Amino acid sequence: MSAAAPVAAVRLSVASPARGASRLWASVSLAVVAVAFLVPLAWLLLAAFDPSATYQTRIPSSWTLDNFTAVLTPQTTFIPIMNSVALAGLTATLTVLASLLAAYPLSRYRSRFHRGFLYAVLFGTCLPITAIMVPVYSVFVFLGLLDSFVGTVLFLTASSLPMAIFMTKNFMDAVPVSLEEAAWIDGASAMRALRTVVVPLMRPGIAVVFVFVFLQAWGNFFVPFVLLFSFFNDTATTEIYTFFGQFGSIAYGQLAAFSILYSLPVIVLYVLASRLIGGSFALAGSVKG
Repeated sequence: MSAAAPVAAVRLSVASPARGASRLWASVSLAVVAVAFLVPLAWLLLAAFDPSATYQTRIPSSWTLDNFTAVLTPQTTFIPIMNSVALAGLTATLTVLASLLAAYPLSRYRSRFHRGFLYAVLFGTCLPITAIMVPVYSVFVFLGLLDSFVGTVLFLTASSLPMAIFMTKNFMDAVPVSLEEAAWIDGASAMRALRTVVVPLMRPGIAVVFVFVFLQAWGNFFVPFVLLFSFFNDTATTEIYTFFGQFGSIAYGQLAAFSILYSLPVIVLYVLASRLIGGSFALAGSVKG
């Protein structure tokens, strides 16, 4: 017993420097990552108030709001951002509703086509939108849906469904079936059990899926650029393109000011969704034993 104590002490002293070195390298790595994120953010905040902003990150010699005044117009900011909010919001809402209806039988029932359908869903997540835009454009021309806001929402919903179904099913698998069985005993149908039992317990997961799909649609440039071209259907992502002029000239100050305004709806969404995402213990105490 007396000989074992010095050995343990020696091992502890030998391991301590290595542990300290690993913590040092981890701190340095995190600091580098933080700087990589903070420098572009610093440029965004400083250039928005700089009357002679460039691509360099610098403190303005004089502060001004002229960049915000230049972009705060209906044509430049208000209409595109409202269209983007409507486009992303409708896409996320329709996708969440469709994914709930599709994930419920996949989570609760088994059939001979169950595995094949899941493989098809996983395959759908691998298809890039750029690879299917040519046939999609042809279909939109044939159906007369070019420059159709509703048609673009439906296409974004369809392209977001594979990943949304896969995510929703995983969240739904965590809800105990015994809770639905109790509702069935009380006379509830499957759809009523889904609406009154499963969905309330899945609110954090639904919020995650909604935010995920919203951000995909919100930052999508290629689809609105190809399918929407009128002034009244202009989106914020395509409007950013107008700040890049000809021959390499870029309105850096206005671009930074517009980018700050463009990020505000997403920040508000994160604040609202955090209340639901934070409820990760919604199932706590629901099942005993």
